[in-house]
Amino acid sequence: MEQEVLYDYMLVIHPDAQTVQDVNMFKHLIAEELGPFPGAFTQAHISLFRSAFPERYEADFIQMLEALVAGQSAFTIYTSRIDHCRHGESRHMFYVNVANPKPVEELHKKILQTFELKAHAYKPHITLARAISQQQFQQLAPYFANRMFVRSFHCHSFSLMRRPAEGSRYELVREFTFGLDQASDNTLFYHPARHASAHPEGVQPGHAATNHAA
Repeated sequence: MEQEVLYDYMLVIHPDAQTVQDVNMFKHLIAEELGPFPGAFTQAHISLFRSAFPERYEADFIQMLEALVAGQSAFTIYTSRIDHCRHGESRHMFYVNVANPKPVEELHKKILQTFELKAHAYKPHITLARAISQQQFQQLAPYFANRMFVRSFHCHSFSLMRRPAEGSRYELVREFTFGLDQASDNTLFYHPARHASAHPEGVQPGHAATNHAA
């Protein structure tokens, strides 16, 4: 009997092009400082859900998501700063926080309910660098201490991505547009990065910092 191929499926929110560009700038600077690191070349996104299952369930998965988004309203996502947290027992992660997490958290909860899964701790964010060592964290910490990242973008859809469970790159399966999408003209935050220099203040590629985090 032929063994079924498992796929790693992920639901993500993609920010607008300007926010993606700004996140990529920081990822590029981190890579110049640390060298290659996990997630260095992944597109900026907010992860909503991830699961691995055989491809034969994909059509049912899509049908259930279509029913979910039919009654979903669009919303605006705001970010305010770059933060960090522990990643596992001995690793660290830098990320862009979501300043108004409630709409994303509610969408995440609806997705779990759709698949009859129990709720769990969830904090929406955009990853900059994950699973970095203590030494790498100390190199980057002075650059990102109190670093602002004030952006906003309209969220009117999420995307289903997949890749073979054994690895390789994710590919787009489908984008799900919210059924109650209404464009918002009220942008709370300005995009300062459009007028920012190529390197954020205090970040000079190729010069490792030796300070410890405050």
